[in-house]
This record gives sequence, C-alpha cells and structure tokens, in this order.
Amino acid sequence: MAGCRGSLCCCCRWCCCCGERETRTPEELTILGETQEEEEEILPRKDYESLDYDRCINDPYLEVLETMDNKKGRRYEAVKWMMVFAIGICTGLVGLFVDFFVRLFTQLKFGVVQTSVEECSQKGCLALSLLELLGFNLTFVFLASILVLIEPVAAGSGIPEIKCYLNGVKVPGIVRLRTLLCKVFGVLFSVAGGLFVGKEGPMIHSGAVVGAGLPQFQSISLRKIQFNFPYFRSDRDKRDFVSAGAAAGVAAAFGAPIGGTLFSLEEGSSFWNQGLTWKVLFCSMSATFTLNFFRSGIQFGSWGSFQLPGLLNFGEFKCSDSDKKCHLWTAMDLGFFVVMGVIGGLLGATFNCLNKRLAKYRMRNVHPKPKLVRVLESLLVSVVTTVVVFMASMVLGECRQMSASGQISNDSSQLQVTSEDVNSSTKTFFCPNETYNDMATLFFNPQESAILQLFHQDSTFSPVTLALFFALYFLLACWTYGISVPSGLFVPSLLCGAAFGRLVANVLKSYIGLGHIYSGTFALIGAAAFLGGVVRMTISLTVILIESTNEITYGLPIMITLMVAKWTGDFFNKGIYDIHVGLRGVPLLEWETEAEMDKLRASDIMEPNLTYVYPHTRIQSLVSILRTTVHHAFPVVTENRGNEKEFMKGNQLISNNIKFKKSSILTRAGEQRRRSQSMKSYPSSELRNVCDEHLPSEEPAEKEDLLQQMLERRYTPYPNLYPDQSPSEDWTMEERFRPLTFHGLILRSQLVTLLVRGVCYSESQSSASQPRLSYAEMAEDYPRYPDIHDLDLTLLNPRMIVDVTPYMNPAPFTVSPNTHVSQVFNLFRTMGLRHLPVVNAVGEIVGIITRHNLTYEFLQARLRQHYQTI
Repeated sequence: MAGCRGSLCCCCRWCCCCGERETRTPEELTILGETQEEEEEILPRKDYESLDYDRCINDPYLEVLETMDNKKGRRYEAVKWMMVFAIGICTGLVGLFVDFFVRLFTQLKFGVVQTSVEECSQKGCLALSLLELLGFNLTFVFLASILVLIEPVAAGSGIPEIKCYLNGVKVPGIVRLRTLLCKVFGVLFSVAGGLFVGKEGPMIHSGAVVGAGLPQFQSISLRKIQFNFPYFRSDRDKRDFVSAGAAAGVAAAFGAPIGGTLFSLEEGSSFWNQGLTWKVLFCSMSATFTLNFFRSGIQFGSWGSFQLPGLLNFGEFKCSDSDKKCHLWTAMDLGFFVVMGVIGGLLGATFNCLNKRLAKYRMRNVHPKPKLVRVLESLLVSVVTTVVVFMASMVLGECRQMSASGQISNDSSQLQVTSEDVNSSTKTFFCPNETYNDMATLFFNPQESAILQLFHQDSTFSPVTLALFFALYFLLACWTYGISVPSGLFVPSLLCGAAFGRLVANVLKSYIGLGHIYSGTFALIGAAAFLGGVVRMTISLTVILIESTNEITYGLPIMITLMVAKWTGDFFNKGIYDIHVGLRGVPLLEWETEAEMDKLRASDIMEPNLTYVYPHTRIQSLVSILRTTVHHAFPVVTENRGNEKEFMKGNQLISNNIKFKKSSILTRAGEQRRRSQSMKSYPSSELRNVCDEHLPSEEPAEKEDLLQQMLERRYTPYPNLYPDQSPSEDWTMEERFRPLTFHGLILRSQLVTLLVRGVCYSESQSSASQPRLSYAEMAEDYPRYPDIHDLDLTLLNPRMIVDVTPYMNPAPFTVSPNTHVSQVFNLFRTMGLRHLPVVNAVGEIVGIITRHNLTYEFLQARLRQHYQTI
C-alpha cells in the first residue's frame, strides 16, 4: 500500500479512539517523544488490509475483454445466479443442522433435570439436581471454548467482522472453512450449555463464510481438494457473494428474506447496484424456503407445508375472541411506545457501556494470558449462570394461575411448539396443580420458548418476577457477550426487552387501569426497543421484526420505537457492533463525513512519503522494496527533470506562465516543508487541547533543531532504485521529494507473482522478449498469493529487469490535491477503492490516500492540526 506504512502503524496506535477525548496525530506523538495514555481505549495490535474492489484494467484483463462476447457474458451471469442459489441452500442447511442438534441436546438436558427436580423436591436432594444441570452446562461450554481455541475468530457473533468485510476490510481468517466448522459446532454447544447467547447472530457469520468459500471450490483446510473453476477469482466477486451469504444467514435465522437483504445493505456493503440486490434477495429467499421446507417436514411430518420460516418464530399476534375490548394497539399507545423507545435506548447504552468496559478488561488482563484462562473464564460464566438460573427458579418464582385455554393462547403458536415439547411447557416447580412457576417458566426454558411465553401467554407474570428476571438476565447477558465462545446477541436482547415490555404492560393494566392493552404487543415493542438500543439498526431491523411477526400493522410502532431508541442511544455511545469494531482497531468507513471535514482537502490528509517503482526495474530493487515495506500497492512513476529555467529567460509571457504553474502546483517537497514548519510551531500544551489559547512557543532552539532532524529522519524515503543514487544526508527537501510523473499503480501481489513466474528480461534484450502472463495465470493463486519472504532468491538473477507496465493499472481513480474531503470520501467508499493517488495539474503524483486516511479519528486529528495552522 503505497505511502501507507504510516497508515498501518498509525492505525495500530490510535485508530480506535472514539472521540471521547482529544487525540494527537502520530507525527505529534512520535516527534515530541510523548506517549498516549490508554485509560479510555484499547490500542489495536493488528494491521488490516483493504479489499481490492476496483478492477485492475491491465493488459491481461484487456485480453480477456477482447475474447468476451454476449454468449460468454450470459454464461458468466448464469453461473453467478446458480452460485447464489447454492449459497442460499447451503446456508439453510447449516441453520437446520444447528437447530436440530440444539433442540436435541436441550431436550435431553431439560428432560433429565426436570425429572430430577420433581423427584428431589419431595426427597430434599435439590443439590443433586443442580449438580446434574452444572454437569450438562459445563460440558457443553467447555467444548464450545475448545473450538474457539482452535479458531479464535469463531468467538462472538461474527457480525462485527462481517460488517468490516462488507465495508471493504480484509479480516484475517474470518471466511475460512475451519472458522465455519468451529462456529457451527461452537454455537451449538454454547446455546445448549445454557449460556445467555443466541444462535441467530452466528448464522449470519456462517452464511457469509459459505458465500465466500463455495464459489472458490477450494479451501486451505482441504488443500488436496481442488477443482478447475476459473470464475470469481477476485475480491470484487468474493465480496458480492459474502453479501449474499450474510443476507441468507439473516433470512434463515428470522425467516426474513427482505430484512436480510436490507441488513446486508445497511450494515456494511460500501458498493451496491441493482443486479446485486436481485441476487442477494434471491439467495435470501432460497435460504428461507430451504430451512422452512426441512424444518416443517422434520417437526410436523408435513413435507411441503412451509410452516416454520426461520429459526426464531414469534407466532401470530391475535386477541382472544372472548375479549371484545382488546386491540393489538391503538393510536394512544404510540405515546407509550415512544417512552419505551427512550427507555430502551438508555438501557441499550448502559448495556453497551458495561460490555465495552468488560471487553477492554479482557483485552488487558485475560487475552495476554495463556489460552486456558479464556476457557476458565467461560466455565466461570457458565457456573454463575447455572446457579443463578437454578436458585432464581427455585426461590424467587411465584405460583400463578394457568389460563383456561392452556399454555399458549393462539393456535398457530400451539402448532409450532406442542405441549409435549419441553421447550414450550410451563414449569410447575414447587407449585400446586393448575398453577405454574413464572420464574422457572422464563429461566428453565430455551430462550426462544421464553420469548413465546412473554409474547403469547394469557396468564400474567408477576411484576416482581419480570423485574428480577430482567435485571438478572441483563447483567448475565452483558457479562457473557465477549467470552471465548460463539455467541449471538439478538435473542438475548429480544428476551430481555420482551420482559421489559411485558412489565410495562402489567403496570399499565394493574395500576393505571388500561384494560384495552394487549400484553403481547408491549412485549414485542419492548423487545424492539431494547434490541434497537443495543445494536442501533433501523431499516433492516424494522423489516426483520415485521416479517417475523407476519403482522404489517406493527410496522409503524416498531419503526418509531427503533428510531427513538437509536437516537437516544447514539447520544451516549455507539452500537455494540461498532464498539467492538473500534476496539479491534478496524478502519471502518461510515456512510459520510461530518460537514466540518470539508475544511480539509486531499492535500491535508494524503501521505506524501511514497515508495514507488519505475516502469522498468531491476529484480534486486523489487525484492528490496517488497522485503523492506508492508505496502500493498506502489505507484509506477518516472522522474520529471525539466529545463524550465532556460525557457524563462527569453519570453516574459512564458516566464509568467511557468511561474504561475510553479505557484499553483502542489509538490511533495512543498507540502512536506509546510507540515514541518507547522509541526515545529506546536507547543505541547496546544497539542493536549485544541481549545487552549494559542501560547507562544518557548521551546529552545536546540530542541527545534532536534525536532527538525527527527522529522526529516522520519520521512527519509526508502533507498533509491539505483544503488549509486542512495539518499544523502546533504540532500535538500526537493531532492528527497523530487517531482514524479504518475503512470499507474501495481499491487504487491502482482509484483510477487511476476517474480515467482520469472517474468523479466536482460539488459542485452528488448523488453518485448519478456514472457507474458495471462489473466488466469495472474489470478491462479488467489486469494493467498505467495509471500516475498518465501521466495527462493537463489533462483533469481538480481541484474535482470522487470517491465511492470503490462500488469499495472494505468488508469486508477485519482483526485486533485484541491479536492474536498467529502468528495474524496464519497469516491473512495462508493467505488470500493483501496488506494487513491493524489495527482497535481501536470500529472505528478504528490501523495496517496488509503482507508486509514479517511477514518474519523485521522480526520479529526488533521482538522485540529488545520485549526492550529490557520
């Protein structure tokens, strides 16, 4: 990545700051010898690459275009449609597999424990029942933690990582086959182990992995299994399939294909078009109906009836026929919904704040220790959760009268989960006949069944029980999210919010006397409010909940509630996924920049310190550059050494024109000198707080000279391509940053491929004698190109020359130094760019912009520097 070594390093040092306090630029910290205290944030320790979504229009690609006709184009499009169909089917089957075994293990566990509790409640051996429950839960959680040790990326829900991938950031290992296997089996055991986690979030990650891997027909985990499949060998195609897979995961989890499509659009994808929309929707529909077909057939034996659209079903919301005053919701209820949205936003912000502190504590104190400590933490959470669930069910529950209609009020829900199924039965622990234990009904059931109880149970839950359940569940779910097991957050948030909504309905009914209230509606609105306050999704979450309820009349209250919850929560902090993205230090790009950022131009944020190659370069120089830098692309340039002074002597008009050109053209040396002068003028106190008054610099001259030396040493470029022209200490700024005419960009992967395949010629030969590589040969090693450090140098002749011009991108997107930041940001994000060269009016490259240069923290630091120099 040309000119972004500072980008990568700087990202590691301060990219995760969230604006809660003032930050300094990396140059300020490095040059002044000061370090940034990290009491508020965790410094990320990993560099991230961007995806190459922009096409490289080089000679091999043009050769492919020459052979392309309408027939081949239609074939390619047909293969793409078949692949998204296959991705949808496979994602649905993955969801079916997880759901089947979670149900199997849960039935086994609760069947044994419930029998033991019923027997021991009379014999006085409840401690034995607790030990049995602990044995089941600890075994399952231990297996889930071991799987995460095998593949650490499988921990958590995976949504933050997939969001980063769709945004254009390559997260290592996130879409590997081994990650999928560990994720699927891990979430199976973590949910069965009684942790307050869901399987819906990991379904999104699983679908994305299927989308990334299936079109490749190869895997690093199964190296021997390879097919000659020449399609989709680029990051551009891969990210489209990941978008489709993530949407299919949402569709399979909630039975919401439209919501899944909107999720993929809203939560990440920075490049979108109409064709991709149709493919993603088709993939989501395929996943939904595949899962629906098999679940309906397996559970009810009615193959082809399509009764269970997703892993999480809310059932049908319908008032009892005997209650004529009941309405699902009225216009008066909208006021209560707005208040619930505000409270949900506050609760979500509190949840996110606590979880952020826990995550930072884990990064400081748990992750640096041996991996066994992570397993022990997971087991500790499992023990505490199990004891709390057992004791709360035994001690804090109240015996409530069952409704006359049975356990669950409406027929559709009764059809989905029968009374014989332990997952939906009410619990009668320590209660006489015709009564049930309300706390045990919520705690001693799978989470999906508890949600159904809160949505559709005619019998009342005690307000005290609901308040205690909400408090305990809130704290334990917050503690659980982030431990080393695969875990989702959707279902715990829905259940926690449903308890809150049901509590509000009970208060309004019992203490205010609003008899028309339908408790299920308030439970649903409470679930939406809390979930919206935690994840801060709006469009996609609204559609997901509408599709899950199959009740379009809920559209307005759900949308209003989610909007209010998001606005309230955003006043305090970010959504939970954005917080974890920030803690990982991923340079995520938002949808747009703030208005004040337009005070900056491309020249203010670009990196002028470039590492470049010439069109014809010796192998020894290429190897040296590749081995001593971490950049992923290099400008291809020639030096611009004109004799303009001779022209200026004879004609005043020409002289004036040349002087105007010189004064209006930004050069790298001029920009670097301006930055040097501005850095020397910064007193330390002004760097700490931009709001302080401008104090005159009282630094001694010796320190200023030392500062200048350190600055120049920091920006000393890499050795010149010719050994006899290496940089000299006596060189001026103009000599170090001499004008370079820009001809194109070439990627690191392309240079390494050329070296591995021996694409070069000798000095005695013409460049035409250099071997030519086809597009298929250039993309053969995708996505894991060979590393320069694995190259056997004894096989290379260092004096041979490589002509890179046929393989570079001769016409990448470029911007002028005077381009405003908002224009740069929109171009970079919407086109899915990885590098954006800054080229002046005469075709000279003066800098380069990468993803790091457009992050919120970097722009904020540059803006403060801009204010200091005004």
